[in-house]
Amino acid sequence: PVLSNVKGGLSGPAIKPIALRCVYDIYEAVKIPIIGTGGIVSGEDAVEYIMAGATAIGIGSGVLYRTPSIFKRISGEMDEWLLGHGYKNLKEIRGAAHGR
Repeated sequence: PVLSNVKGGLSGPAIKPIALRCVYDIYEAVKIPIIGTGGIVSGEDAVEYIMAGATAIGIGSGVLYRTPSIFKRISGEMDEWLLGHGYKNLKEIRGAAHGR
């Protein structure tokens, strides 16, 4: 985005809807591994990227604002989500948003 007379970036939770849509569209278009990144601050965010088609996730801004412990927390939240919804692993939900 343009800010005054300079350009700025967009990151963190603000970019998640855009990045998530990109992962979804790429998964539809080509069959390659996809790393979903942008706005992941919770296990549920990570699960949404996997369901959109991501093979892996990346966490950037979340580390800066929520400390490196975010990795362990998100991993635990993902495990809880899977178990709570009756899944054993991420393979079972990868691409699930596409109805396949």
